[in-house]
Amino acid sequence: MFNLFDYGWLNMSSLVFGLIAWIIPIFNIIRHKKRGNNHSIPTLLSMGSCAIALWSQLSYNIYLIEINDYPALLDTVGTLNWVAAILIFTTIILNVISITLNRNVVSD
Repeated sequence: MFNLFDYGWLNMSSLVFGLIAWIIPIFNIIRHKKRGNNHSIPTLLSMGSCAIALWSQLSYNIYLIEINDYPALLDTVGTLNWVAAILIFTTIILNVISITLNRNVVSD
């Protein structure tokens, strides 16, 4: 039977929101001379997407614990730790670069 909430979607949503967290500041960096200096909303969206991506992975780990799939949890938790660190630090660095470049741009 089709399950409305399949826990496999948590992994896909984590990937999608992680990419969104990186694409938003990259887009702002590329277009920094064509925009005004309002960088707070894209930065919040990027950091929020990063948080949702991390929440999705934590929720999936809780699901693995609930179904007692400890081998799967033990196989993935080390990699998840590194991937989460890369996601967080890259998102922060990209947003800092975006804010720095957009700080000196005057609105039209």
